[in-house]
Amino acid sequence: RKAKIKEREAVTLNPSDAAKRGIEEGDIVEIFNDRGTCLAGVILSDEISKNIASLPTGAWYDPNYENHEVGFCNHGNPNVLTRDAGSSRLSQGPIAHSTLVEIRKCSYTPQPVSALKPPKIEKNLK
Repeated sequence: RKAKIKEREAVTLNPSDAAKRGIEEGDIVEIFNDRGTCLAGVILSDEISKNIASLPTGAWYDPNYENHEVGFCNHGNPNVLTRDAGSSRLSQGPIAHSTLVEIRKCSYTPQPVSALKPPKIEKNLK
């Protein structure tokens, strides 16, 4: 949880790429492609190459069905962006470690992350 930014998984971007999109360190961004969208907090680093974004796989899936369609994660889970297929018929290794995405600054106030909050427990069940 210490690595999260405003409750969300951190995506690392090159400062040049972020500047082109009007994105600053600590901003919440939408990372998206034709498969889905997830939100993440931004870390800027010259140690990452231009045109590359690094998003760890540590966020628990946190859909927001009220305001978004299926394929949206409020917490930053990159699985909504990747293709669910093996690398070959032989190995069946994951291909999820590389995918094409676009990134834009979040233009709305996102709902709080709810993936880590315990569910409501009903006390008087009959």
